[in-house]
Amino acid sequence: MSQYDVAIIGGGAAGLSAALVLSRARRKVLVLDAGAPRNAPATHMHGYLSRDGLPPGELLAAGRKEVQHYGGEIVDGTVDSSAPGGRGGFQVTLAGGQRISARRLLITTGLRDELPDIPGLRERWARDVLHCPYCHGYEVRDRRLGVLGGTPGAVRYAQIVRQWTHDLVYFARPGTLTAAERTQLAARAIGVVEGTVEHLVLDGDRLRGVQMDDGCVVPRDALFVPPRFAPNDHLLTSLGCDVTEDGWVKTDPAGRTSVPGVWAAGNVVDPRAQVITAAGAGSAAAIALNADLVDDDVRTALATPLEETP
Repeated sequence: MSQYDVAIIGGGAAGLSAALVLSRARRKVLVLDAGAPRNAPATHMHGYLSRDGLPPGELLAAGRKEVQHYGGEIVDGTVDSSAPGGRGGFQVTLAGGQRISARRLLITTGLRDELPDIPGLRERWARDVLHCPYCHGYEVRDRRLGVLGGTPGAVRYAQIVRQWTHDLVYFARPGTLTAAERTQLAARAIGVVEGTVEHLVLDGDRLRGVQMDDGCVVPRDALFVPPRFAPNDHLLTSLGCDVTEDGWVKTDPAGRTSVPGVWAAGNVVDPRAQVITAAGAGSAAAIALNADLVDDDVRTALATPLEETP
């Protein structure tokens, strides 16, 4: 069984950033990556200083190369389980049965975007069906945009999307808008279409409109959808990490969970983290992790008698 200082589960921006810092700190690091990044459908990544517009896959490829340059190891594979091991460490089992032993765990497995069950929505995801105006708003600026309502905070979300266009329609289920919300939407010239969205209307490989259940088609060039975020936190909860009232695993500012030796960073614990935010969280967790390992090294050294010289 291979022994590492830190096993990092998840090879996105948070995981690779942490691996880079720890490898440069001369720690023995392994990144285990299932190869299913959340932003894989997106053609470009935005808001990342010095890397704006870079395809997400290129960022990850460059990150892998940097980690490996400093001796960090990367294995493509899915982790089946993790559990406490001997001497305060952890044992990680991959889907193929391979087992890894590590003194510390850093979980950076991200989240899933759970979308409404509307035909065509998933297929257009990260193309012209979007969720983050800060990631994609500039690319669809001044076009005919829509916001799919029906979730808490969706009206405020529409007000944010309004920053990128003067032609915005809010799709609301009947009876869901309050009088105050109607007034707020009208104040910034946001149109309201009430009814049930039936499906998306395409012209070749482009979104052209949203069809309602009454047969009306509302022309739109892009549709913003606030999804429900579902963390990929099974490994964390199975280890017994505490969660908040909202169901997200608790961490301190450096990523430490309630379980000693287990850390987490990125979207698995922060649904609002963009790529640059996740990378920063991974770096912060790595620095704190190395300090924790140093404390452990000191305790071990104090408990080990020095050999007497003749």
